[in-house]
Amino acid sequence: MKKILTIQDISCVGKCSLTVALPIISAMGVEAAILPTAVLSTHTMFQNFVVQDLTNQVKPFSNHWKNENIVFDALYTGYLGSFEQIDLMKELFATFKTQGNFTFVDPAMADNGKLYPAFDEAFAKYMSTLCAQADIIVPNITEACYMTGTEYKTEYDESYVKDLLLKLSALGTKLCILTGVSFEEGSTGVMGYDSETKEFYYYKHTKLPVSFHGTGDIFSSTCLGALVRGMSWKEAVQVAADYTAECIRITLEDPSKPWYGVNFEQAIPYLIHRLEK
Repeated sequence: MKKILTIQDISCVGKCSLTVALPIISAMGVEAAILPTAVLSTHTMFQNFVVQDLTNQVKPFSNHWKNENIVFDALYTGYLGSFEQIDLMKELFATFKTQGNFTFVDPAMADNGKLYPAFDEAFAKYMSTLCAQADIIVPNITEACYMTGTEYKTEYDESYVKDLLLKLSALGTKLCILTGVSFEEGSTGVMGYDSETKEFYYYKHTKLPVSFHGTGDIFSSTCLGALVRGMSWKEAVQVAADYTAECIRITLEDPSKPWYGVNFEQAIPYLIHRLEK
C-alpha cells in the first residue's frame, strides 16, 4: 500500500486540514501518516477556539521515523503557521525525499486577494522558498500572486494565468497547479503547467454560487491521493475538481445548511466510484 505523510494542523471540530486529509486519503486506498503542527479545538472560523502549538514536536517525530527507516511515497504540507514551521518542512523534505517519491505543497495562506490574518507579505515570500523545493504545488490565484509579486486581479485572461504559472515554475517547481481559475461567468476550474513538457492544461466545471471553508484542502488531498494511486496529473486534477464540486453540491442540498464546512463524507461514495472507472 502506498503511504502519504501529510503535515498540517488538525481541528478537532471543523472540516479542514488534517480533519479532511486523513479520511479522504484513507478512502482512496492510500495509507495516511500524519504530523500535526498544531491542535485546535475548532477551526478559526469559530470564536474563542483553543490551540496547542506542536512545532517543537516536528523534529522528535521525524527523527523517530528516520530511526525506524520509515519511508513515504509522498510528502504533503498544508497550512503552516510560522517561518519556523516552513524551515522545519525544508529539513523534513531533505530527510525523507527519495528518487522514488515526491513532495507536494499547498501554500494555504490567502484567498480572495487577501492574506489570512496571521500572515504578512514577508511570510508569503518565505513560503515561496518551500514551494521552490517542492515537486508539485497547488496555490490559488491569490497565493500565487503574493509569492510571485504579481498584481492580483479579479478579471483576467488566459495570458495572465499562464504568466502566473510560468513565474511559479521559475521558483523551481516541476508541476504548478493553480486553483480557482475562471475565464467565463458561471464556471471555475484548474490550470496547470508541467515545466518538463512545457505543457499547459485547463479543466473547468460549473461554478456553484457559494464558498465554504476547507474546500482547498479537499481538492489538494484528493489530487495527491489520485497521483499516488498512479493517475496522471491531468486525471488527478479532474477527479479532485469534480469531487470538490460534488461535496459542495451535496452540502447545498442539506436542509440543516452547515456553515463551517462541506459534507465531504457523504460524497466519498462518488469519489470511490470515480476511482473505479
